Amino acid sequence: MLYTIARANPSVFDSVIQIFSRLDTLAHPENLVETLRAMSAVWAVIFLTAGLICLFQGYKIYKTVTVVLALAIGAFVGYYLGKKIHAEYMVAGSMSLLMAVVCFPLMKYAVSVLGGLSGAFMGANAWSALGRLSDNGNGAVAQYYWVGALVGLLFFGMLAFILFKIAVVMLTSVSGSTIAVLGGVALLLQIDMFAPVISRHISAHAAVLPMLVLVPALIGFILQEFENTGAVATSAGKSSGSKAGA
Repeated sequence: MLYTIARANPSVFDSVIQIFSRLDTLAHPENLVETLRAMSAVWAVIFLTAGLICLFQGYKIYKTVTVVLALAIGAFVGYYLGKKIHAEYMVAGSMSLLMAVVCFPLMKYAVSVLGGLSGAFMGANAWSALGRLSDNGNGAVAQYYWVGALVGLLFFGMLAFILFKIAVVMLTSVSGSTIAVLGGVALLLQIDMFAPVISRHISAHAAVLPMLVLVPALIGFILQEFENTGAVATSAGKSSGSKAGA
């Protein structure tokens, strides 16, 4: 199945690898826009749909989300490594299957690792964007984006062991928002009427795309947390009512 998908649109693997080839990719819109423009409308819709589901319903299906994310990471890493020996699809399929199978029985550790990676991603982009804001875009501070990545990695990774539920909501919100925004932008870039405007505004400054990802991520986090807290409160109220009736 993986081979069939890749043959149908062989550029999707290269596009995604190019997008995430550096941690602060959102803060480099000049490179990102061209890569998203080359992505097909079909994959843009898939990314947008999957991202929205993960963003707003991620906690309810977090095990599925974790397995799918692990599978995707394995596929893209395997493809990148497999190109060196000219067997990219075989290595991609093997790596994706291995990652998915390993993470399922080790769900809490998988969430911690993925949470740490999402934290590193957000930290790197936040550092790079804020750095280019503070030094008028010359990049002197932004080149140390790895500091933000390290802080995000440690914070999100430790959070998964201390406050597992919040860590899951943050993971699904950040990953869902990133995937949805990239898919949405790629889809708009396929429309001739919107492409020039979208390209111009996104490329205007390094802080634009990180902000576009941050806002939906915060909205998704608030909605998921509110929904889950309300569900817990309702369940507790019913349980208390049952005990009182007894």
